[in-house]
Amino acid sequence: MNDHELHGLLTELADEFDVPGVAAGVWHLGKTSFACHGVTSIENPLPIDVHTLFQAGSIGKTFTATALLMLAETGRVGLDAPVRRYVPELHLADATAAAEVTLLQLLNHTAGWEGDFFADTGEGDDALARYVACLDELEQRTPPGVAFSYNNAAFCLAGRVIESVTGEPYERAIRRLILRPLGLRESFFFPNEIMTRRFVVGHKPSPDDALQVARPWALPRNGAPAGGIVTSIVDLLAWARFHSGDGRGANGVRVLSESGLRAMRDPTVHMSGSAFGDALGIGWILKDIGGARLVGHDGSTNGQEASLSFLPEQDWALAVMTNASPGGLALNRIARQRVIAACTGIVEADPEPVSAVPQTLSVYAGEYRARGMRCQVAVDETGGLNFTLHHDPELLAQMFENGEAPSSQPATLHAGLVAGYADRYVFASGPAQGLTGTFVRNADGRVCALHLFGRRLPRLGE
Repeated sequence: MNDHELHGLLTELADEFDVPGVAAGVWHLGKTSFACHGVTSIENPLPIDVHTLFQAGSIGKTFTATALLMLAETGRVGLDAPVRRYVPELHLADATAAAEVTLLQLLNHTAGWEGDFFADTGEGDDALARYVACLDELEQRTPPGVAFSYNNAAFCLAGRVIESVTGEPYERAIRRLILRPLGLRESFFFPNEIMTRRFVVGHKPSPDDALQVARPWALPRNGAPAGGIVTSIVDLLAWARFHSGDGRGANGVRVLSESGLRAMRDPTVHMSGSAFGDALGIGWILKDIGGARLVGHDGSTNGQEASLSFLPEQDWALAVMTNASPGGLALNRIARQRVIAACTGIVEADPEPVSAVPQTLSVYAGEYRARGMRCQVAVDETGGLNFTLHHDPELLAQMFENGEAPSSQPATLHAGLVAGYADRYVFASGPAQGLTGTFVRNADGRVCALHLFGRRLPRLGE
């Protein structure tokens, strides 16, 4: 796919999904294509180019995981070692979990405690240490290593491990270990670094569905290990190329062993039916499509959506960054499907929802809740399920300054069961179309939890 074709695709999808600005880069068989469309902000518009900075969100978790792999290869940490070996001050609501949770369980989202915890602990170098001191507030849902549930808080703790081992603030350690050796000169963490360069702002629908600038712009500093990196499309595509390579930087200096890179792409936990993919490696999400293994990670912040994916065996990679949510979610997903098909012939098809009789669906009806998310599932007359999502007031209070949290109405998404897979569903329309999830049953066969957008939500009353 050349620059012209890629630009045409971005223009088409940005218009369809109301995305003010997008940048994309493709690497395939030794050739690179870049394309940009739109503006940085609807309030203060500047043209987007390949050096414009976007928030990469949770793609930053792959930097945290890579740094810990580097430290493991030099013997400074052990992935199967208890976290308390490196952060002895760790206290959790569950004392056994605090003593036993390992570094690997932080990196593959099996730590087991509630993961969406966004308390602001300041902008000083002690932000992560103060954040970790608050983790005993979080309920332990499952024992460590038992079940996958997406966990931002675990990655913040992983960032604190990096600080404890290196003796440096997280951002400085990542710059020394990764950004400088790989020549990623357009990747930053601090607003003071970013504000002197061209950068995008996020956008979200207002109550009357008109697009508006999303505020606040930045995550708290303690969110850096889970999703605080800000980067350009050039640097993000280079990051994918590094991870599909032999572990050397652009100047030939070895950063990580080739076997270490491969280990990050090997499954450590399976999560069949998840919205993210089929399995987790170390930091990377894995999905099987057309007989090939797709490796990647997406990232969401306040009004910005990013996506990074690569096929190591096909010498192919794609990076896409947008400045609108939820429209950017759909743009990223469709762009990936179209570019993969154009470059490799591999078809990444969404599962089709099927209708079911109400008696079959009634076992799923109920309310499911965890910190940050509440969902009511109901059967509808078309043979599907309606998921009504309620915003958590506590989460909104953490994410917005006092008095600035916007009022929001519940959102309802329609889903259907996936034929041939017990307890699996797929969203049938809207920006979440094509995303899958599963219902979880206990030993007695009763539905006890819901996997929604990668999170495990227990069912009330179970």
